[in-house]
Amino acid sequence: MLDLLNMTAAALTIAFGAFGFLAPRYTAQALDLAPTDSTMGLSEMRASVGGLFVASGVCLPLLDMPAAWAGLGIAYAGAASGRVLSALLDRPPMRKLVVFGGIEAALAAWLLLANLPLALQSA
Repeated sequence: MLDLLNMTAAALTIAFGAFGFLAPRYTAQALDLAPTDSTMGLSEMRASVGGLFVASGVCLPLLDMPAAWAGLGIAYAGAASGRVLSALLDRPPMRKLVVFGGIEAALAAWLLLANLPLALQSA
């Protein structure tokens, strides 16, 4: 069961990243990011919202180590905590915040609760 859920987390990470990697304009629109007169924003979408997630999702099953899976959980926890801070300071569209933040929080919880104890045992 652990392997199946970890692989599901990896597949979701790849899928989320694929949007930023292959469709940065769509992703920017979905995230309410406005274009400027430069294409640097598209480069940033492909890199940080796309390639980083795709590479993480691809390499984790290859490594298949509890510490690596927990590391992705920590990254998702960081993203979810950024959403909480944004809710307090920025007043973003709450529906989007709850959907995106909920997915990030759920993945963080799963990856950390299932993998961190195993990673600490083997350390």
